Amino acid sequence: MNINDLKQHLPDYAKDLKINFGNVLDTDQHEHLNPSQVWGTALATAIASRNKAMIEVIEAQAREVLDADYLKAAKSAAAIMGMNNIYYRFIHLAGNVEYGKLPARLRMTVIGSPGIDKADFELLSLAVSAINGCGMCIDSHEKILIKAGFSTNAIQDAVRIASVMHAVAVVLETDPEVNLQAAA
Repeated sequence: MNINDLKQHLPDYAKDLKINFGNVLDTDQHEHLNPSQVWGTALATAIASRNKAMIEVIEAQAREVLDADYLKAAKSAAAIMGMNNIYYRFIHLAGNVEYGKLPARLRMTVIGSPGIDKADFELLSLAVSAINGCGMCIDSHEKILIKAGFSTNAIQDAVRIASVMHAVAVVLETDPEVNLQAAA
């Protein structure tokens, strides 16, 4: 199965998603992100969106663009943000400010040494944080990206990729009419 197969399996009510799915993955349409950033973001956010079929398709396509270090970093961003977004969203939402004063005591060394450009890893982390709904993490990563020279357009592009990956995953996962086994 490939990206076009996934697009064809999206129901008619998700026509906008079909169009957006192709557009956000078309590296020629990105003037603010390079191909590695596009496909790294797509893979990290596909993983965060948890649809196995989509993850397999996106990873296969990403392997044509990304080297082994970038593939690992995209997976690492999804993994570490899966933990951090829950923890820091709790800190942010809890009424008791004492939690924010306590040490997290969670291992997060991959953030300091992700194996790719640190700013690129921050971009992947921000996109995953958008899916996972952690405002505290979004703010933190966005500040680092701006300081590293990323434009608001580049950040918006990464979040646009995240939003489409998530929406497509939801439709694939929840619509009983979608039969991906027939396409495999």
